[in-house]
Amino acid sequence: MVSFSSKALLLAASAAFAVAAQGVSAQAMSPEGQTAEPAAAQETAPAPGVAAESAESADASMGDIVVTAQKRSERLQDVPLAVSVIGGDALTATGAPGLDGAVNLVPALNFQKSGTTLNQSLFLRGVGTTTFSIAGEPSVSAVVDGVVFARTGEAFGDLVDIERMEVLRGPQGTLFGKNASAGVINIVTKQPTRDFGGYLEGSYFTGGDEARIRGAINIPITENLLSRFTGFYSRYDGNIRNDAYNGRRVNGYEHVGGRVQLKWTPSDATTIAIIADYHKNDDDCCAEVIGTGPLNAAGAAITSPISAVLPAPRGDETRRVNQNLITRTEEEGYGASIQIDSELGTQTVTSITAYREYSNTEIRDGDFTNGAYVGFPQLHDNGPQTGDTFSQELRLTSPSQQFLSYVVGLYYSRAASERTFARSVVSCNGAGTTGLVPCGTPGAPATTNPFGVATFGSVFQNIAAFSQFTANFTDRFRFIGGVRYTTDQLNVWHSRTTTLAGPGISPSFPTTPTGTGTPATEFRGKVTNDNWSGKASLQFDISRDVVAYGGWTRGYKGPAFNVFYNLTATGTNAIAPETSDSYEVGLKNVFFSGALTLNLAAFYAKYDNFQANNPDLVAGVVVTRFTNAGEVSTRGVEADLVLRPIDDLSISGGIAYTDAHVDRFFQPTPTTPVIPSGTSLPFAPEWKGSLGVDYRWRTGGAVDVFLGAQGNYQSKQLALFSPDAVQRQLGTIDGYGLVNLSAGVGDQDDRFRLTFQVRNLFDQSYAAAIQNGGSAGSYRYQIPRDADRYYGVTGRINF
Repeated sequence: MVSFSSKALLLAASAAFAVAAQGVSAQAMSPEGQTAEPAAAQETAPAPGVAAESAESADASMGDIVVTAQKRSERLQDVPLAVSVIGGDALTATGAPGLDGAVNLVPALNFQKSGTTLNQSLFLRGVGTTTFSIAGEPSVSAVVDGVVFARTGEAFGDLVDIERMEVLRGPQGTLFGKNASAGVINIVTKQPTRDFGGYLEGSYFTGGDEARIRGAINIPITENLLSRFTGFYSRYDGNIRNDAYNGRRVNGYEHVGGRVQLKWTPSDATTIAIIADYHKNDDDCCAEVIGTGPLNAAGAAITSPISAVLPAPRGDETRRVNQNLITRTEEEGYGASIQIDSELGTQTVTSITAYREYSNTEIRDGDFTNGAYVGFPQLHDNGPQTGDTFSQELRLTSPSQQFLSYVVGLYYSRAASERTFARSVVSCNGAGTTGLVPCGTPGAPATTNPFGVATFGSVFQNIAAFSQFTANFTDRFRFIGGVRYTTDQLNVWHSRTTTLAGPGISPSFPTTPTGTGTPATEFRGKVTNDNWSGKASLQFDISRDVVAYGGWTRGYKGPAFNVFYNLTATGTNAIAPETSDSYEVGLKNVFFSGALTLNLAAFYAKYDNFQANNPDLVAGVVVTRFTNAGEVSTRGVEADLVLRPIDDLSISGGIAYTDAHVDRFFQPTPTTPVIPSGTSLPFAPEWKGSLGVDYRWRTGGAVDVFLGAQGNYQSKQLALFSPDAVQRQLGTIDGYGLVNLSAGVGDQDDRFRLTFQVRNLFDQSYAAAIQNGGSAGSYRYQIPRDADRYYGVTGRINF
């Protein structure tokens, strides 16, 4: 076992190659041509004007970071909870178009990559929700410009023209609601200003012919009506070769979208913000490579004829598939919101009304080969899903400079989803045949095409009343309390027509005629629940620059159902709500007149009725079901660092130690295997950290030079959450570290910038996820873009 000091040294070494990374983007120019403060992995200064435009930030001095983590604008160092802040330019510098790039910058944040954004998940402090159910909610809430996204997958699109991302760690249910039991990703886009300006940016990356173009223009229509228009287009051929299509690259994408923002101030007391956005994503992603050869239950290699058509397995270095259906996702989404802020005496009334629509079609090769063979059927899936969400929030915010300050509010949301999932299977008999025999060839003439279609959906309705208040006993000592009352209603339905057979597939509900003589299975379910959650903490300002806090938070996630294609009668029970009790203490420090920021936090949280995939028996076969799996807990320590020894040099980073494991898993029957107590939770590395350096060399000539480096390391993590020790061992992602470098030139006034990057300098290969169930007992790997070294160039013009 590697000791604490050894791992700390390894983490430092992974970023010691820093020549100065994320930094070119970290000190990247604002669209109006001004230089933003250096963006740290954990903290960034707001863009010019943010502090000045924040009603409650009068005491935020130049360079202080202003956040809205508690639904009011506050200096980050005054917020009594662990918050990591990433600037939009730092996000761009990660090379990833969406949220997955933030994982390398926030040690407490992890990400499960899947075949479609519908099934991708975020994890904070080792806690997240992985499920294929249409009636299960995430544990990490995604909020964009004050609007809660009902499905985390909606937030995995391109992050363009972003002001900052706030990562709130630990349960945040008091202010953000039921699907924030592990934390919140709060994304704030750049807002319209009174200055005309904008930017145009283009990038090209090797290793798959990746190209991006994005831009924004800020137009003040009148003194009181401001507008901002943002657009983007990006494409990427992919990092995997498909032999069934003559070596065509797959696992790429083509994205297009935009956003329109209007900000109207009809009076000094009222501001109205209207935001509308649209995106369309066509991803031939994410085909899973077969990373191992055929294996038996003990994990030993076996001989199987299917190996003849599978690319040579090379673990996480495998980069080829042989699939006659290109696994892909077709996605389209749009939405609009209107936020009204109005002063009512000394109070501020805020109303946020939002509506969103979302469609996602998953097309998947589920047999991972180039056709049907005797003993190896072909399995193809097609699953279009649609959804819409309406939400309304109304809150009242008091001034902060009084004995009792508060935020009180009401919230309503309705999120409906419907999916039609079709599964086709081609199989054949080949009595007396040997070797690998394709269906339809001599000796294997009897080809069958069983087919199944299921239509299912869910409607979540949520009504809540919430409040959070601060009692300022003295100028330095205060109590923060809060409470939220939530009432949930969840309705689900499921109907399937199928000729398929087998556990989890055959009809198992009362049948009704479909009009064609084919039986259909039908199920309808409903569950309601009321809950009280809240928080209580103390905060003491040792000085303006040193703040200590500690407290308790009760988290809550609402009831669920396990509604998916293979639903059977044994899986129709309602899944009880998940609750958590979390304790956190922290110390926020600013030293040397702001040159050094060091924030420390320690935490412990216990989750009851943990909603997760749990092994169960169906018709004598062990299956995985989304249910109340039992009790889990997480504990650890975190540190965030920002050092600015001189004006043009910034060093930032963070490190997290997390021990997230099973305390006691629920056992449905005496013979059902369970995940043993002490088993690590999935996507919860014990150690994770990042370190970035960026430097601007002011030459005194026509151009300045920008140098940057960013490194991150994480220890091994469990990807396959299974009761079987062999599967857990084979489903473990080894620890790895990545180093990225950048260098650029730009003029003194930041009107243009040309940046060169190398990503994954040491060509460190790794898997983003591992699953069992490949051909003949093999294991499937998700290989991300950053698992290979590649190069890029970005040009930007500000006006």
